[in-house]
Amino acid sequence: MFARLSRWFNRFYRNARTVNNEPLNKVSLIVILVVDLFILTNVFMGLNDISQWYLNPSDAYPCYSAWSDYREAKPDKPADRDFALIQRSIGNVTQESVQQRYQRMQTDHLGTVSPICLKSAEYQDQANTSDNRKTLQTIDQRQTKIRSLEQANTKIRSQYDSTLLEKLAGQPKNQSINEVSAEKAKQELDKNNQSIATLKQEITDLKQQLLAKPEITQFLGFLADGGQFNTVEQGYRQATFWYPSIQFLFQALFLIPLIGLALWVHRLANRRGYGLIALISWHLLVIFCIPLLLKAFEFLQVGVVFEFVFDVISALFGGLLFLVSYVYILLIPLLGFGIIKFFQRFVFNQKLQAANRVQKSRCISCGRKIRHQDSHCPHCGFYQFVECPNCHQPTYQYLPYCKECGHPQEVDRP
Repeated sequence: MFARLSRWFNRFYRNARTVNNEPLNKVSLIVILVVDLFILTNVFMGLNDISQWYLNPSDAYPCYSAWSDYREAKPDKPADRDFALIQRSIGNVTQESVQQRYQRMQTDHLGTVSPICLKSAEYQDQANTSDNRKTLQTIDQRQTKIRSLEQANTKIRSQYDSTLLEKLAGQPKNQSINEVSAEKAKQELDKNNQSIATLKQEITDLKQQLLAKPEITQFLGFLADGGQFNTVEQGYRQATFWYPSIQFLFQALFLIPLIGLALWVHRLANRRGYGLIALISWHLLVIFCIPLLLKAFEFLQVGVVFEFVFDVISALFGGLLFLVSYVYILLIPLLGFGIIKFFQRFVFNQKLQAANRVQKSRCISCGRKIRHQDSHCPHCGFYQFVECPNCHQPTYQYLPYCKECGHPQEVDRP
């Protein structure tokens, strides 16, 4: 096994640094590395773009987050929860409506926005009238004034307490460090407290008037519908579950044609002796495979496979979720071994390559054109034959039978 890996690594290293079996000079190697980095950067940018092609769960169900927060909030008064939602929903003035913004999310993307969220946006837009925004603005002004009066009261109280101490100590008024007397401070406090109470009552009345508006009532009634929310929640959770798998599928669809094209060009260049093209296509093949492997490992950590393993471990062993790591420690090496076997058997199979190259009078090692009687390749120096253990005549390497006597050959399986 280690001998095969060593041969595979040596071949990989040779293909990445040689042109027609001649090593690259330093300048050419630097140029190749710069090109590799540029292409790798663009590959990852393409992967990022195509992974966002399909609507993510937050865009497919844009109303879920606010809807969930609204239903989970449990204030002392239900009216406070309703007003907080209305304040967040209709406080802004924009050129496009909420429904138009949701619909725009579908442009140039696969997938659709939830019809329930679009309906919710329609009710939200109907509630976002100029009168309702003016009412909210008036409430904000009242609250700002209350905060200002409360700050003034804090300052007056500090002076009032100090004035009382001076009065108890018999200190003359002309030597007082406070601006107002205790009596005047008390009057100011009472006046401000009365104003604060009036303002709070006005705010309460304005909130009740706002929440009683028909368009507001309709919007809140739609949000209070548990059946609608359950449908949105179920769809959001299902979309969250499948989204990593969909992302990986699109990323694989982006990379697999590039890998196939690079592999085809590399083989064609080897057969026809285009050394530089073979080198560049080999680098491209490696560059395209690296992101695919990384995305595959990422998918195994967050995709359907992970959810399946997680559910199985949870069902069998309860809270022993650390066993998921054990499963992955065993699963990832097995996956890597399977990938190596696949490439060794179907992509870089020496027996299949040797049979194809012998039929076309090409070198078994480098694939360059040679004469039928050549025992050594004039391009790479590879010896084409091996001695048959039965008739002791030379026969082609890696082929299963002797070309002279037909005796089976001991060929190392890849």
